[in-house]
Amino acid sequence: MAIGDKAQHKAEELAGKVKHAAGKVTGNEDLEARGFAEEENAKLKQGVDDAHDAAEHAKDEIQDRLDDK
Repeated sequence: MAIGDKAQHKAEELAGKVKHAAGKVTGNEDLEARGFAEEENAKLKQGVDDAHDAAEHAKDEIQDRLDDK
């Protein structure tokens, strides 16, 4: 997964946290909910990034072992 994608997803998470907190502080339930949703969506994207990286790593390991034979 590209570093840019990972950085973007982290930035999305942080933006969601800010909105979530701002909504809590101001009592704006809509902003709080939108911020929470954005935060969780970004975390999900980060999980997909991690799974993709793990799959690529596993593929590379398998290929290395096959090449060694």
